[in-house]
Amino acid sequence: MTKTVFVLNGPNLNALGKREPGIYGAQTLATIESDCAEKASALGFDLVFRQSNHEGDLVDWIHEAGEKAVGVVINPGAYGHTSIALHDAVLAVRPLPVVEVHISNIHAREAFRHVSMIAPAATGMICGLGAFGYVLALDALAARVQA
Repeated sequence: MTKTVFVLNGPNLNALGKREPGIYGAQTLATIESDCAEKASALGFDLVFRQSNHEGDLVDWIHEAGEKAVGVVINPGAYGHTSIALHDAVLAVRPLPVVEVHISNIHAREAFRHVSMIAPAATGMICGLGAFGYVLALDALAARVQA
């Protein structure tokens, strides 16, 4: 049986490499996808990597992952701070492990970014470690799936 992980990316992440590189770094989303594909392969996972600026797409993909995947990594972008719909979608696919990732340290930024709507529903969160957080999230999923 194939073990598939979904890596989902929210709004404005398609602009990585151009958008505020002092906060988000110089890596593009394509580079992050390549790093994730390499790590997923090493862990024995097939990878589905997607990005959308639309909340409903992310909800639909979380539901799809609930039927097709062994885990999800999600960088919800700004939706992480506002979306009850994404929170509820993560709850709907339990016990599927979901790891929330943020490239920047959300707790060291503006106060409105300090709270994640996703975190209470997720298995865990990684923030502030740059794009490397995605690789760490895949390692975390592998540990959960193999446990």
